Amino acid sequence: MKEEEVNRCQIQEWYPRFKSDSIKTVIHELPESFVEYLSDDHGPFLLPLSIDDDDALPNRIHKPEEEEDFEIKESIKALGGSVFPKLNWSAPKDAAWISSTGNLCCNSFSEVALLLRASDSLIHDLCHVYDSCSDKTVSRPPKFFLALRKWYSSLRPEMEFRCFVRNGILVGVSQREVTGFYPVLLEKKDELITAIQGFFNYKVKGNFESESYTFDIYVTNDERVKLLDFNPWGAFTLSLLFTWEELEDKLKEEGNCLEFRIVEGQCGVRPGLKTAVPYDYLDTSPGSGWDEFLRKADEQLAQQIRSPQAGEDPNFYGPGLPSSEFGFYSNHYVHWMYFTVIRKGTLCPQFSSLYYAFLDILNIQCYVRERSMKATSADAQTVFD
Repeated sequence: MKEEEVNRCQIQEWYPRFKSDSIKTVIHELPESFVEYLSDDHGPFLLPLSIDDDDALPNRIHKPEEEEDFEIKESIKALGGSVFPKLNWSAPKDAAWISSTGNLCCNSFSEVALLLRASDSLIHDLCHVYDSCSDKTVSRPPKFFLALRKWYSSLRPEMEFRCFVRNGILVGVSQREVTGFYPVLLEKKDELITAIQGFFNYKVKGNFESESYTFDIYVTNDERVKLLDFNPWGAFTLSLLFTWEELEDKLKEEGNCLEFRIVEGQCGVRPGLKTAVPYDYLDTSPGSGWDEFLRKADEQLAQQIRSPQAGEDPNFYGPGLPSSEFGFYSNHYVHWMYFTVIRKGTLCPQFSSLYYAFLDILNIQCYVRERSMKATSADAQTVFD
């Protein structure tokens, strides 16, 4: 794989040429300060005020209306009010867990920044995209871009496919969403093959310079095909229901070498990114992140109880939070989290909804911890039965 083949798959390179056959997208060049902010793995998890801010790390929390980047806000509005973001090559799919909606839909710049900052997969774009190139001369492109793509809530995940082109020949098509079984694909298999082959022949072939590559598409209800993305052949690109060796061997077959693969039963379902959560959420062993968090929570709560302000100010722990809600979480760790994370400004106030998303996780973790502390070695097994 060559650097030029990787560069052709950047959205700002291919989108202008295939605009009429893709989904509506607005592309912004990112300032270097914002790129450095995304690359910083050591600083605090703070959200930037603006994509064009010289200092991408705000020192204080501003009013929500002051935190919207004007250009991004206008782009989101032009795209119908909801978008999903991606950089030159990748979208932050691995960060969907942190969104209050559980997907990549964003309605503001702050939501876009949260997904980008929380994503590990975007580090590939920022630092490692050329690692598999035989003629590697640089570690990153000279410029990065933010692509805001129109969000369609009605899109059906089973109608997204990845197409594999080797030496200018379409050799394979794979269901893109391999985490589910969709019987409708079995019924429409022949129609889908015809539509995809025709789209490749008349829209893609000869218009994309690389000889070997992959492209992602979406097939609408009336069998129109929309282009979603291009990726280089091999390396970091997922082969999904194929292996790269199988795709290479397709060229050796006589006649029509195109193979269409879908999940044909529940036993063929594969795990995917949408079920991913940070391991720290699950690990409660001594010395783990949760163990340290709960220990510090005890210390913080004790300090707050001893504080004279806690007895004088009814809103000290957080404004407008019903006592009955916190009564359910008897250990008050959730209460502490709200005070330290939201009230002290680690995240912007408009992300207080994330606090509610963490309630269930915290309650489960605290419950397990309390039960395990009370259990003796004789009945420890019963606790988890």
